[in-house]
Amino acid sequence: MTSALQRLKQHSSIVADTGDIEAIKKHQPEDATTNPSLLLKASEIEAYKPYLDKAWSYAKETEQEPAKQLELACDYFAVLLGKEISEIVPGYISTEVDARLSFDTQATIAKAHTLLSLYEKEGVSKDKILIKVASTWEGIKAAEQLEKEGTKCNLTLLFSDAQARACADANVFLISPFVGRILDWHVANGMEKPTDPLQDPGVQSVRSIFEFYKRHDYKTVVMGASFRNTGEIIALTGCDKLTISPNLLEDLGNLEGAQEYLLESDIPKEPKPEPLTEAQFRWLHNQDAMATEKLAEGIRSFAQAQEQLEERFKAM
Repeated sequence: MTSALQRLKQHSSIVADTGDIEAIKKHQPEDATTNPSLLLKASEIEAYKPYLDKAWSYAKETEQEPAKQLELACDYFAVLLGKEISEIVPGYISTEVDARLSFDTQATIAKAHTLLSLYEKEGVSKDKILIKVASTWEGIKAAEQLEKEGTKCNLTLLFSDAQARACADANVFLISPFVGRILDWHVANGMEKPTDPLQDPGVQSVRSIFEFYKRHDYKTVVMGASFRNTGEIIALTGCDKLTISPNLLEDLGNLEGAQEYLLESDIPKEPKPEPLTEAQFRWLHNQDAMATEKLAEGIRSFAQAQEQLEERFKAM
């Protein structure tokens, strides 16, 4: 019998949401994504200590100021892991910009250039890299400029229709709407956990965005992310891409006879709406309490993970 994972792979591109190289080798996804929290976890694994050592040595040789040494060491560690992952997956590796730059367009662009130059130093083609940026207005504008330069971007921490629309307006390559964190917010605010995944608000959000993009013929790829259970993933079968943690990949590989779903992609086309202005974006996003809170929380969480990674280098 076909497993749920095997069926998913027939309809969606599967992406590993991890920095664990052994897990990526095991599950053989097409792409892989990392973020500061995943990099922090990887830094605690003994097998990856040589990457920490190499990154720290390079940073000390290259920069004189302690703060810049820490910044460069974190960037290079992310790239060294990304390089190893890029040699395993046939597709893209997503590497995230420091979350503390989420409200600074020019600094985000500069950081993207730094990451790309480090990848070039390691012999990894720009064509293999997705620069991962938080879906703030400033982050979206940075991605818009990077895309014009030929750098593909992955817009993360995406929770609202306003964010999805602005990313499409900016012609970004890919968005990562978060499913599980949307459910978390609704449950924390009194909702009973749904037994039917089609009633999961995170699933509903991604299905709505996917349909909107297909109806208006936007080329931006939709990659569902941040899953809490296999039901959420299976209910998004047919989404362009799905980025999944190793434990859920394992569960899907062992799951047989699961209920079948398939998103409709052949949707009648309609003209694109007018691009959102900054004021319209901020107002529409502000009107979504869940999205406003989860975006801010996500940025804080990734920034904290970045700071903890810096502390590891300080301890060295």
